[in-house]
Amino acid sequence: MNYKNIRSIREDNDITQKQMAGLLNVSQNTYSQYETGKIEWPVSTLVKIADYFDVSVDYLLDRTKNKNRINSN
Repeated sequence: MNYKNIRSIREDNDITQKQMAGLLNVSQNTYSQYETGKIEWPVSTLVKIADYFDVSVDYLLDRTKNKNRINSN
């Protein structure tokens, strides 16, 4: 599935697919396939992206417009 918020937040922060791929320890081709919806995002990857941008996974998955993470403390 293609989640537009992931691409948007990456582009808003002037980060290339190659840079994101490096952060996630995957190839640029694999990252591109995630972003275009050709392959499914692993949960662990979504968590890494959410942590990196300090947003909720629900925001990345287009389940909410609220970027804020919920504190578990």
